[in-house]
Amino acid sequence: MSDTQSLHHVFILMGVSGSGKSAVASGVAQHTGAAFLDGDFLHPRANITKMASGNALNDEDRKPWLKALNDAAFAMQRTNEVSLIVCSALKKQYRDLLRDGNQCLHFLYLKGDYSLIESRLKARKGHFFKPQMLVTQFETLEEPTKDEKDVYEIDISAPLDAVIKQVINTVKSVTALSEENKV
Repeated sequence: MSDTQSLHHVFILMGVSGSGKSAVASGVAQHTGAAFLDGDFLHPRANITKMASGNALNDEDRKPWLKALNDAAFAMQRTNEVSLIVCSALKKQYRDLLRDGNQCLHFLYLKGDYSLIESRLKARKGHFFKPQMLVTQFETLEEPTKDEKDVYEIDISAPLDAVIKQVINTVKSVTALSEENKV
């Protein structure tokens, strides 16, 4: 990878369902011109079929999907200074698969408590909310630890515009720090 490409960054917006990953990524992309990919679009046909029949994916089902996301992150990094990918990345092993070989990949953990996210899911128009789904998401979530130095926590309790601004500021800070370290 050339020196220019090595400064290109990919940010995975992670968190439980309802944390605002897609809305935040879309807002950040609109304000900054960053490339944006919804990771769900890369699920293999077998995963889509399984989910459509009402069955949850297991870790084995997710491996080819996470590999496809890793490849997409690498490809996006080659052509975009800043790229955003939406992926829940609830478990550390998922985050490890995503970071494999991607030096400038970072995670933006959209963090909120259960009651906040539940209230937002219930307020969604035209969206059928299943409370058990959110329970399962929180049970599955392995919150990033201080050992995961490429994870930046974003508090989602503020209004959407403020969260978008916080993400933009975090992205600018991370990319500026990378520029400084390069010099």
